[in-house]
Amino acid sequence: MDMLRNFPGIIPVNKQASIYTGYINICNEDYRIHIELPDKKNLEELQFSCDWKLQQLLHGYTAILKQRLKQCTTLCQYLLEVKSLVERQLEGRQQVQQRGSSQVCAQLLGEVEHLGWDRLVSIDARFQTLELQCKDKKGRQHILKVTLSPQHPRVAPKCVVDLPGQFHIQWKSTSNLEWLYEQFEVAMDSYQDFIDVMEELDRKTWILEPEKPVYSATYRRIAVSTSVSIQISVDYRHPRVLPECRFLGADQAVVPLRESLNSNLHLWDEQKGLLENLQVLLGTELPSPATSSKEEFSVECGICYAYRLDTELPNQACSDARCGQPFHQTCLYEWLRALPSSRQSFNTIFGDCPYCSKPIKVKMPVKK
Repeated sequence: MDMLRNFPGIIPVNKQASIYTGYINICNEDYRIHIELPDKKNLEELQFSCDWKLQQLLHGYTAILKQRLKQCTTLCQYLLEVKSLVERQLEGRQQVQQRGSSQVCAQLLGEVEHLGWDRLVSIDARFQTLELQCKDKKGRQHILKVTLSPQHPRVAPKCVVDLPGQFHIQWKSTSNLEWLYEQFEVAMDSYQDFIDVMEELDRKTWILEPEKPVYSATYRRIAVSTSVSIQISVDYRHPRVLPECRFLGADQAVVPLRESLNSNLHLWDEQKGLLENLQVLLGTELPSPATSSKEEFSVECGICYAYRLDTELPNQACSDARCGQPFHQTCLYEWLRALPSSRQSFNTIFGDCPYCSKPIKVKMPVKK
């Protein structure tokens, strides 16, 4: 009865009640055990095995358990001794963890105090994740998100930054938040020229993508006209070098711009900004917030009547100059594929424009 009352998860598996198996619950955690009693009158013959979790907790206590076994007169009494020993083990570990957490918190607060509270943006209730702010030479704010290890400062923290390149930190057991902050400042300063030229584009042109540019974004899709945009990919290490360019829009409007760009490549001047160089190569002034509204370039798809389809913009357009209606690539492909009169060759489908019935073609969208 004592076994059933104290250890309901452990049951005999034979009539002689010499073999027991099941689970012992300690501090709301179940541990698998198996017990064999070759001689029920002599507990010292007991054979005890358990799962790896309980083995870890009992590691190093074999001699103590054998001594306790000699003093016990029943199996229930012995199991209560095992349970008591494990409970003390778990309690000791918890106290060590709490002391460790307190030490980490105290050290962290000291590091923030030394760094300056004005640089701290936020910190979570567990004192594990914090955000630090830093302003560059032009007053732009940058955020360093830090997740500390429970073994701080012996183990390096994890960092998240909004910068175009990787942020690799140097860390040793004596490092602190001030040392980390100084490395962030150095990394941030190394991207200032890239941020300057991209910020000029963001301020003086209509950026179609990304919708909300961040410092880490190395590409921009810029409105050229109502039916054409240019997407540039900038090398953040050499931001004034000619970027990779890709035109999106109706062929009759794209071809002259592409020809102008190719014939003027020799005019690219790395001493000038991206905006000035792009306008020289294209032979036209790019629309700006000072001279136009973004709605002029955010033309809805002629099929789904939406501007943004998930992350896709209407980048396919009718080549007829009198039409020029834009479509999402996905919408146009599905529309043409449903028409009996359309035909497909490899990954391109040919058909009629949904608006003017002039010939139009579109490539099969790439599945993401």
